[in-house]
Amino acid sequence: MMKFFETIRNIFSVKELKDRILLTLGLLMVFRLGSFIVLPGVDPAKLNESTGVLDFINQILGGAFERASIFALGIMPYISASIIIQLLTVAVPTFQKMQKEGESGRKKLTQITRALTILITIGQGFAYIKGTIPASAIVPEISPTFFLISSLVILTSGTVFCMWLGEKITDKGIGNGISLLIMIGIISRFPMAIVSEATLKGMGGVFIFVLEILALYLVVMGVVLIVQAVRYVPLQYVKQVAGRSQKQMLTQKKRSALPLKVNAAGVMPIIFAQALMFLPPLIAGAFQGDDTPNATYIATQFSDFTSLEYNILFALLIIAFTFFYTAMTINVQQISDNLKDSGGFVPGVTPGEETKNYLGKILDRITLPGAIFIAIIAVLPAVAAAAGVGTQFAQFYGGTSLLIMVGVVLDTLQQIESYLLNKEYDGLMNTGNVKGRQAQPMNYI
Repeated sequence: MMKFFETIRNIFSVKELKDRILLTLGLLMVFRLGSFIVLPGVDPAKLNESTGVLDFINQILGGAFERASIFALGIMPYISASIIIQLLTVAVPTFQKMQKEGESGRKKLTQITRALTILITIGQGFAYIKGTIPASAIVPEISPTFFLISSLVILTSGTVFCMWLGEKITDKGIGNGISLLIMIGIISRFPMAIVSEATLKGMGGVFIFVLEILALYLVVMGVVLIVQAVRYVPLQYVKQVAGRSQKQMLTQKKRSALPLKVNAAGVMPIIFAQALMFLPPLIAGAFQGDDTPNATYIATQFSDFTSLEYNILFALLIIAFTFFYTAMTINVQQISDNLKDSGGFVPGVTPGEETKNYLGKILDRITLPGAIFIAIIAVLPAVAAAAGVGTQFAQFYGGTSLLIMVGVVLDTLQQIESYLLNKEYDGLMNTGNVKGRQAQPMNYI
């Protein structure tokens, strides 16, 4: 405990780090306050509770979606635009060229992402106003057309402001701003979930509640392990240095390693699978009737996130999307070419096509257990709910929420550690190495 307080003291002893943390906390507070400001002309008492995919979005946004806030769409349109641009940089040569242009290319991609964010916000804002805000919740004195236009402008401005907050946190604060905005929305519901679970269990269920907390701790530790897990592929670089004469050459070998993450896809497979899981009940619901019992069964089972059919399909989709997204984001052909051009090679493997196949085989082998683990994490909320855990608290046992929280917290802690290491503080260090992390046996490339 004394070491913990010493760490806190060291953190706030570094002026630059202290200023960055305070700025980050201030901007996050602005974001949270904005999520409680309701759109002009809306009666919040007459709004409906979110269900299905809307409940998932509402959880990511910390309740702003359900409250018809000026930040109702939050940072989600920006995330959608970023995913689209990321996929285009893999599939479209023009975007690939921009990505390889260095800083100027990144600036162009950033501008395109921002413009696409505005277009997506307008489309999602129109759907949100028409499909989510009931007519009874709109003040009768306001013209429907005026309400639609003004709300679109406010929602778009709110998303652009959230995007600015995220970028400002990344540049002037600590951690990844966009990820922190998502995490703060998710974690804002955690205290109420704990209170709700404790109230549900009552005094007679204290032991069960403690077991639930312990189980959540073990799940979080498992997620930390899978997020941090890396497979190192040993590399060697050959460098020739001229001696005293042109004929005399000295060959130097530099050892390094290529880190391949076990969970290279992150939370994207769960997000993609979650989006597709709403299609079966939607399609089956259109064919429901007394003479179509199968359609009724599908609509019922796939609307319940605790059903066996739902979770089997959900897990299979996650595994498939994990392989798909990993293949999209990690180009083994490009890695092989870069190694060959820079004089690097895997010991015992011929540079070129053989290296590409070797790296692809390793990637497939580490992606499979990672995909299975992510699928297990994704269905854990359903398992927890079936075991008697309250629905609100069960959502934190896995899924997108837990992966995002763990990933963002680890990334932010690593940035804080880097500042402390630079200032030679011992708050998070032990004889030069950060506590809880092993010294890397090889250098990253």
